[in-house]
Amino acid sequence: MSDGPRCPICKKPSVKDYRPFCSKRCADADLGHWLAGDYAVAGEPVKTHDEEECD
Repeated sequence: MSDGPRCPICKKPSVKDYRPFCSKRCADADLGHWLAGDYAVAGEPVKTHDEEECD
């Protein structure tokens, strides 16, 4: 039987106020990962300004 949703950072049970995280600390850690570029959403490569001039 499942204990319910788990925090994606530390795997402890999530808390309603910070869902899907267990605490502000884990929510902030996740935000830090996004800001550092550790996570990415897949998509088409974007041409930079320099690449456009070469075409």
